[in-house]
Amino acid sequence: MKRAEQVTFGGSGLDRAAHIRGDAKMLAKVKSGGAAKCHLIWRGKVLVQGEGLDSLASVPMHHDIITEGPGGAVEQPVFLGLGDQDVPHFAMDISGWDAEGLDISGVGAFVDGSEQQHPDLPTGHVFAELRRIMTRLSPRDAELAASAKAVVGWHETHRFCARCGAGSEISQGGWQRSCPACGAQHFPRTDPVVIMLITHGNSVLMGRSPGWPEGMYSLLAGFVEPGETLEAAVRREVMEEAGVPVGAVQYLASQPWPFPASLMMGCSGQALSRDIQIDPVEIEDAIWVTRTEMMQAYAGEHPKLLPARKGAIAHFLLQNWLSDTLD
Repeated sequence: MKRAEQVTFGGSGLDRAAHIRGDAKMLAKVKSGGAAKCHLIWRGKVLVQGEGLDSLASVPMHHDIITEGPGGAVEQPVFLGLGDQDVPHFAMDISGWDAEGLDISGVGAFVDGSEQQHPDLPTGHVFAELRRIMTRLSPRDAELAASAKAVVGWHETHRFCARCGAGSEISQGGWQRSCPACGAQHFPRTDPVVIMLITHGNSVLMGRSPGWPEGMYSLLAGFVEPGETLEAAVRREVMEEAGVPVGAVQYLASQPWPFPASLMMGCSGQALSRDIQIDPVEIEDAIWVTRTEMMQAYAGEHPKLLPARKGAIAHFLLQNWLSDTLD
């Protein structure tokens, strides 16, 4: 798919500079350099700035919030890579901050419109839910934000060795945890997920999960199981969720999805039947939507149907389907 890297969180070409991760002296040098930037994560939310919250914010590495802050999932800043002009970028979790006096009731919800400002940060720097502002960020800021959120989230849930249970230690600039007890090495987890643009004639198969906003539908999706190809996963998931058999399957594009740690692999598939029989445990509903109806939904003119969330790969794939630019 020619436009694959235009999907949100993809295509900025960040230099991950993996050779720096294992070199303690070089890592210390780039960390202490005056140009280094550190992006902050608080309870899964990213620090942004700008009137429209359209820019990823950062603080210098010597800022008190880094050296003496409340701490969180990582014991030290994670090295994300080198940006423009070889500026080093790091990420740090400060979830230990309790945000006293601020509204945190929506944190972690499907829709979180709240914003929190740390008293030690400049006015206009706020923590916001990444899904809410992801389409406003530049490709580089989006990649940095997704990487920071994903790797910090991994540290939060993998503090102990999966082999022996002992506490593990951060290493490789934050891209590895090593066990001092048994020597095991653990690396950030990414879960493969297939998301399917299943068509039959001029219609596309859409589904919705319980708890979604009224009228919101998206493409069917599911985790790839061990020993399974992408094509097999597409056919299995569509059959399990909607009871629709699928023939030819083709890979289209991928998207890092740090909610919490997935790689969404977009595929197209040809349905062999229009008969739908949903599994109510898997999804709440599934429907066939014509191209005309989807165009109305994207224009905000459909009386009932809402399109997939803007910025998600489902929205991206459907948009390219409507414009005949999948190839």
